[in-house]
Amino acid sequence: MLTFQDIFKSSFLENAASVSLFDMALALLLSFGLGMFIFLVYKKTFSGVMYSSSFGVTLVALTMITTLVILAVTSNVVLSLGMVGALSIVRFRTAIKEPLDIAFLFWAIAAGIVLAAGLIPLAVAGSVCVGAVLLALVNRKSHLDPYIMVLRCEGGESETAARSCLERSVKRLVVKSKTVQAGEVELQLELRLLGEDTGFVNTLASMEGVRSAALVSYNGDYMG
Repeated sequence: MLTFQDIFKSSFLENAASVSLFDMALALLLSFGLGMFIFLVYKKTFSGVMYSSSFGVTLVALTMITTLVILAVTSNVVLSLGMVGALSIVRFRTAIKEPLDIAFLFWAIAAGIVLAAGLIPLAVAGSVCVGAVLLALVNRKSHLDPYIMVLRCEGGESETAARSCLERSVKRLVVKSKTVQAGEVELQLELRLLGEDTGFVNTLASMEGVRSAALVSYNGDYMG
């Protein structure tokens, strides 16, 4: 007959001491530190429209949660098989709007996995290298980014004069679209600036025959 004492002699309590308290505390502390580092890099490299602080907190939590899961998996082979089956039914429906956010999610998960596996130098050095690469590539000078200019002119002569002035003021100019109507020509141009100065927009707007000139930041994904 199964007694109450026999229940507590099961392998459930035996697994309680499979991971020491010191190992758990050290792994969680290090994962929190790496998660905060990933969070700070995310804040420094964010270039989207609206900054989401909850996503940054998610990166910290995801690093710590992944560390907990991998600690449990490495302590018990049978548990690892059950964990794979349990996690396979999880589905996420939240849309990732920025492609760079996917890199941060994988970074947080990878840091938690490597850290819980006991490869602490790899987790720390790898995170520092990834953070340095992201800071170097994302935080480049803004004038190297493409811009879109919407230029409205009264006719062909004013269009030619405006384009000549624009070609002298920018590094690169590419016509994306041109719309001709009665008494108006509208151009959409992709620009690469020479520097941070955008005073040429005021010069264009004040030219005779130019009705308006608008400069818009451009993410590189042109929709025709």
